[in-house]
Amino acid sequence: MPNESIITVANLKKHYGDIKAVDDLSFDVARGQIFSCLGPNGAGKTTTVEMMEGLRTPTSGSIEIFGVDVTQDYASIRHRVGVLPQDFIPFERLKAPEAIEYFGGLYSREMSTRDIDRLLETVGLEHRKGIIAKKLSGGEKKKLGIALALVGQPELLFLDEPTTGLDAQARRNLWGLLEDLRNEGTTILLTTHYLDEAEKLSDDVLIMDEGKEVARGSPEDLIGRHCGGRSILLHEYGEDSTEKLEAMGLAAERVRNDVKITVGEGVSVRDVLRRLDSGGIRYKDVTTAEPTLEDAFISLVGGTIVSGELRK
Repeated sequence: MPNESIITVANLKKHYGDIKAVDDLSFDVARGQIFSCLGPNGAGKTTTVEMMEGLRTPTSGSIEIFGVDVTQDYASIRHRVGVLPQDFIPFERLKAPEAIEYFGGLYSREMSTRDIDRLLETVGLEHRKGIIAKKLSGGEKKKLGIALALVGQPELLFLDEPTTGLDAQARRNLWGLLEDLRNEGTTILLTTHYLDEAEKLSDDVLIMDEGKEVARGSPEDLIGRHCGGRSILLHEYGEDSTEKLEAMGLAAERVRNDVKITVGEGVSVRDVLRRLDSGGIRYKDVTTAEPTLEDAFISLVGGTIVSGELRK
């Protein structure tokens, strides 16, 4: 993993009266990686990103990007940064090529027809270039936003929940695009509510809650440190409580109509199933699963996952 830090955040705070939206946050982002900020709604992710983008002024603390103090001279690095905000709205009366050409002018970059076509192909909008933005679907508008963020050929890309509103195939296509950009050297700071997305893409993850850092590390590190190991799910568990399992020395918790048993290090699933059978434990079926970033997140901040998104 690259060692050079492209972003350095130190003791960052953003307070609104008594509300501490961001509360003494420090982290760094290495060049050429995908860095993800995770957390439930209200965790402070978007506020943090908007301060890094120069859109909000910190109450205190510092942010340096490319060695420049963002609060003092963001204008000097603006041309090196691409941004897709969470609430991106395109110019409704412009067609995608027209919007790209206009943004090229903002970056003092003359966009040829070939440049525009290549960018539309990159985000999967080549077949919609004759349609005004007002008539694009929600997912297509998000793709257009990503294309506009890439117009300046940025070294650093801020993406705030870029796949919200995209269907499953479009999300996976975007994952491939982001991985290609990283492999080409672009640094990406991503906020997302999708745990599978963060686990798939991230080199480094910051989990936030109530404006503070809860945990930091690669997905593999977080899973290893905050999950108990492989799990066994007993479907339609035949008892009202987990007391019988706990009396057998098994770490069990009820998950709706099922029961989840966490298997510790050095313990085989086969041995656990034998113990269940010998103890007369009743269940309809059983599945096993390796721990995921979702498990680590829930272990750290609580909450639930609804339709693939974090909720608390």
